[in-house]
Amino acid sequence: MRLYSMPSSGNSYKIRLLAALAGIPLEVVDCEYGSAGLEAAKAAGALPFGKVPALELDGGVVLAESNAILCHLGEGTAFWPADPVVRAQMLGWMFWEQYNHEPVIAVRQALVSYPHRAADATPARLADLLARGHALLGVMETALAGRDWLVGEAVSLADLCLYAYTHTAGRRGGFAMDRFPAVNEWLDRVAALPGHVRLDD
Repeated sequence: MRLYSMPSSGNSYKIRLLAALAGIPLEVVDCEYGSAGLEAAKAAGALPFGKVPALELDGGVVLAESNAILCHLGEGTAFWPADPVVRAQMLGWMFWEQYNHEPVIAVRQALVSYPHRAADATPARLADLLARGHALLGVMETALAGRDWLVGEAVSLADLCLYAYTHTAGRRGGFAMDRFPAVNEWLDRVAALPGHVRLDD
């Protein structure tokens, strides 16, 4: 399978992380913003929604959207809960990640990290994203208090999904991660999983 991946993107990273942890072989095509690789992938029609990540299956079908790709690759692995209720809870966190968490945590990181987004990084917008992001991290802190993983008794796709942008929230986004001890302990547990790879690996 071929993964069209933006190296600096958490949405692409979460798929590379799952593949590394689950031993799933992927050919990775780097498509960083503004790169020739990204333009070539678009020109070849390899990106169904015009953006990465996208996963080309062996038969030529291409899947889009990071969490849909996670579900496809994760089904049947240890990261896919057998219990249907736990599985629904996992999916709930994954929907929450794309609808609530990513548009705030990831966007603030992008505004302060990417030169082409600098014009949008007004003080008012950054302050708003910071306050909203801390509230979202507070939701995770409450959920993780007294437990190892977001759902059930084992690591799942929900953890990998939310790890992607949360583990860089302090370094790249300026969020005050020292406020969230349970989140930090959870980040350490994910980083200690056998086969873990870093964003920049």
